[in-house]
Amino acid sequence: MNNIKRLLLLPHIKVHNANALSSPFTIGFPAMTAWLGAVHALQRKLNVQGYSDIKFNSVAVINHQCDLQTHKGVDDFVHSIIGTGNPLDKTGARSAFIEEARCHLTVSLVIEYMGIEKDDEVMLQEKITHLLNSNMKMAGGDILTFKAPQFFKVENGNTADLSALTRKLMPGYALIERRDLMTEAMNAGQDAMDALLDNLVIQHHCEKVADEMNEEKVIWTSKRKNKGWLVPIATGFHGLTELGEAKNQRDPNTSHRFAESVVTLGEFKMPHSIKSIDEILWRYQTDQTNNLYLCAQTQKIILTEQDIEDSYYA
Repeated sequence: MNNIKRLLLLPHIKVHNANALSSPFTIGFPAMTAWLGAVHALQRKLNVQGYSDIKFNSVAVINHQCDLQTHKGVDDFVHSIIGTGNPLDKTGARSAFIEEARCHLTVSLVIEYMGIEKDDEVMLQEKITHLLNSNMKMAGGDILTFKAPQFFKVENGNTADLSALTRKLMPGYALIERRDLMTEAMNAGQDAMDALLDNLVIQHHCEKVADEMNEEKVIWTSKRKNKGWLVPIATGFHGLTELGEAKNQRDPNTSHRFAESVVTLGEFKMPHSIKSIDEILWRYQTDQTNNLYLCAQTQKIILTEQDIEDSYYA
């Protein structure tokens, strides 16, 4: 029975005004911490309502559509963020505001769970539907619509089980971690930022060739270093200070520390190409020795300071 994964599918969740500022220097698809945090919040709400045995262990995020709220006018060189200044001040004028990148998107979440019996599935579907329709947010955005939750069982090595699930995820792109590309580039001598950018930039190359009339013409080609839809993703935080108390901290009962974002490479991959459900599942991973709080797709490993420098740009 350990070879069978029990999965809850929350299909085609339409989110309005999600936070697209995934880290201090990247704008795009929301950070993985936002998705795992939303699922953890859903688990806690179910625990409070009497389902104390329920535990959500890992999450897969499948993107169906993402509309980044930016604008590029005629002759503009860069895109500008479409922001709002709400609420209006007492004179009716727009108040000062800090620019926030937002996006409208549609995602499906595949959640690995424990503690749900077959007889409870119908009731859980109703409870989850009620919670998503109430005051829950995802990645800071409002949930507009979603399809009915579904339960699946996927046995390791059973292609029929896996296909039944992945068909529900198409068309879409599952976000997977590509930390290996960062590690490879760092081992070759690049620093963290160069390793990140080297996998993201599009390189243009021109070449003069002779045609059939022996006349020269220029042919342009464009390519990336590696194939695939590679993107920078925020996957967690790196603690900068020791645990302690801070003045006016939000939670007085929990120790506080300052932290910075951990950013690495990810790849959007169509679900029909995966061979195992573990390829797309993300789970929490902590390393107290190096003050790391991560969302990762690997089993818990011991990271050294050199591993941090070679694997991430933080």
